[in-house]
Amino acid sequence: MESALERLWRTLVWAFVIFFVVNVLAMISTVVVNSFGTRWLNSWLPAAFTVRWYASAWREFQLGDVLLVTFQIAGAVVLLSALIGVPAAYALARRDFPGKPLVIVLFLLPLLVPPITFGIPLATVLYKVGLAGTMWGVIVANLVPTVPFTVILMIPFIEQIDPKVEAAARVFGAGTGRLFVHVLVPLLVPGILAATLLALVRTVSMFELTFLTAGPSSQTLVVALYYSVFAAGVRAGQSIDAMAVIYMLSTLVWLVVALRFVNPTQIVARVKKSAA
Repeated sequence: MESALERLWRTLVWAFVIFFVVNVLAMISTVVVNSFGTRWLNSWLPAAFTVRWYASAWREFQLGDVLLVTFQIAGAVVLLSALIGVPAAYALARRDFPGKPLVIVLFLLPLLVPPITFGIPLATVLYKVGLAGTMWGVIVANLVPTVPFTVILMIPFIEQIDPKVEAAARVFGAGTGRLFVHVLVPLLVPGILAATLLALVRTVSMFELTFLTAGPSSQTLVVALYYSVFAAGVRAGQSIDAMAVIYMLSTLVWLVVALRFVNPTQIVARVKKSAA
């Protein structure tokens, strides 16, 4: 039998969760409805609905070019993160060496520390070497948290593969390269898909590092959304909300797809194990 204090605590927790979820859904609903509304004053719903704000936002904010730049940067970050992160995750999952816990902690730091804390020194270095303000500068900045994220995410998938499979492949003459390409990669396809899709979502939604290192021709969608809200001039709120809806959909779709391949508890369990 649970005590009255436990029942009260459980009720308070559920009340807080419901309050939080309702507020988030209300804010999202307001943005979505306003992006389709003509005029919305002193009423529960807009006077009429239209899709012209999406066309207006597409033209005014040059969303075609912004989306192209966004996915060029995200694609490069995802590819480089996979090429660096998967072999690094394999080394950490299969090899024991002095200082391995320290290495794992170093990989965890960019995920635990707020990006703004290392983003300003990182941007300073990129400006000194001439990369800041370019697309490659944004890519390098986003690799700092994305590569460790890929490594930590891939380790549980690699640990699930029986080492005897690798030993059998070596018995039949497979070298390291063939073993990795023809044996491990096919077995790791779900993990690689999950890591790359989540890295894509993380890059598209990364504001701080991109804001600090982007130039006029290397702004991603989230940075362009910020400038559309706070830049000088008068803009229709519905156009900005339409741009926000496009941003939400561009991240939500990839996130839903990624969650079909990975269980978030795998990441939490691995982080707890590494910390221990």
